[in-house]
Amino acid sequence: MADRLGSDRTNGLLLVAAMVALMWMTEVVDQIGFGNLDNYGIHPRDAGGLPEIVSAPFLHVGFGHLISNTVPFVVMGAAIALGGLVRVALVTLVVTLVSGFGTWLIAASNSVHLGASGVVFGYATYLIARGLFSRRLTELAVGALVAGIWGFGLLQGLLPQERISWQAHLFGAIGGVIAAALFSRRGDRPARAAA
Repeated sequence: MADRLGSDRTNGLLLVAAMVALMWMTEVVDQIGFGNLDNYGIHPRDAGGLPEIVSAPFLHVGFGHLISNTVPFVVMGAAIALGGLVRVALVTLVVTLVSGFGTWLIAASNSVHLGASGVVFGYATYLIARGLFSRRLTELAVGALVAGIWGFGLLQGLLPQERISWQAHLFGAIGGVIAAALFSRRGDRPARAAA
């Protein structure tokens, strides 16, 4: 059993590493000039561009943008991956779809949205909210740590700013709470004795 759990965690961590590697490879290809990959970001309300909801988190506007997303993505993704491969895959899927579709619905129609920050915001709110849903002390502690380290940046990122996709941040955060509600198991509590 412990061997299977360790393998599942390892596979979850490998998935996070593979997603980060894909982000870096696409940015290298984009910078070298083999195609303007940034065109595959989210184009709001363009029905033909709905698949871009899935590609947008892997694309970034330069290495500075990519670096700023990589560190929290790796740290929080690894924390989620400790729950196993399926857990990190499902949380990532929910957060990506909610963030992307929300951005597609409300962002300015003459804009393109890309980057992993919507997923990062979803990971953060997932980690914060799962402890509240499960009532497990370790998960509450992880949530408090995430809030303490990234809390101010999360709040700041939800405010409308020029050239920042606050829509992806907002809907990513919503997606994280939805994922926590869907995938957090309530902590086991001893039954209360009748008085």
